[in-house]
Amino acid sequence: MLSIRKTINGELTVINGAAETDAWINLVNPTEEEILHLTDQAKINPDFLRSALDYEERPRIETDEGQVLVLINVPVVLAEGNPPVYDTIPLSIIISEELLVTVCLQPTQIIGDCEKLPAKGIQTQKRTRFLLQILYKTATAYLRYLKQIDRKTTEIEEQLHRSMKNEELLKLLSLEKSLVYFITSLRSNELVMEKLLKSKLRRSDEDAREASRVLRMFEEDEELLEDVIIENKQAIETAEIHSNILSGMMDAFASIISNNLNIVMKALAVITIIMAIPTIIAGFYGMNVALPYQGSPFAFTGVVILSLLLATGVLIGFGKRKLL
Repeated sequence: MLSIRKTINGELTVINGAAETDAWINLVNPTEEEILHLTDQAKINPDFLRSALDYEERPRIETDEGQVLVLINVPVVLAEGNPPVYDTIPLSIIISEELLVTVCLQPTQIIGDCEKLPAKGIQTQKRTRFLLQILYKTATAYLRYLKQIDRKTTEIEEQLHRSMKNEELLKLLSLEKSLVYFITSLRSNELVMEKLLKSKLRRSDEDAREASRVLRMFEEDEELLEDVIIENKQAIETAEIHSNILSGMMDAFASIISNNLNIVMKALAVITIIMAIPTIIAGFYGMNVALPYQGSPFAFTGVVILSLLLATGVLIGFGKRKLL
């Protein structure tokens, strides 16, 4: 799917037709025809356009003939459930002298938020600032999903206090897996952001020099990039804290579930022993042999009373030994 937008008279306007100068082109799971069309019409490097179509692509910055590729990982919800399944996917941001192109395998909340920004919130002519706004929204999206993971962890923790099943532990394992993905992607994104910040200084690096020429930054852009790096670091720290807490919680509650099961088994063992006493006595008096007091009219009552007394004695003994 291909869409073209451009800021015209302060409004982000959808353009039907060929891409214009200073436009924003958004590609979602593009077909090969769309890639070739954009390559012919806008002269965008086709390898840059295909870079985000591979789940295994790692965040990086590349330059080629006046074009800069900034590849980052963005968070997504792969499947709604209890808990939801979180993951990260590549997002390519390609900046040339005339256009900004974003490519992703599926619609993301980050691009959707950019499309819904207020009229003054986004200007497609200022491509470097637009890039930084996408990076900022990516960092805040990670923080938003981390809050959701924290709330879901709290809910599962309350269930685990009275649980004897593995279901809750499997839910925690799913959340911990998501946190591992988040931490890995956030650290990779951090390297990209720091490279952007240092590109103004490392003139000896040809890639940095080329990126600096295309990504022209003003003072307020550099301040925005610093804010992005701070937000990203905060997301990394938050994800690591949640991951450590979740890991310790899983170990603790695995022991709690095992202990809860032992308590139930102990109670069942006590009940079995107590119920065995009247069964044994009834078995003795049910044998077809001569037995004491078998001719007494109070024999049955005596047997019942004896069974109850012995069972009560055993129950009291277990209680004194704190086996109940």
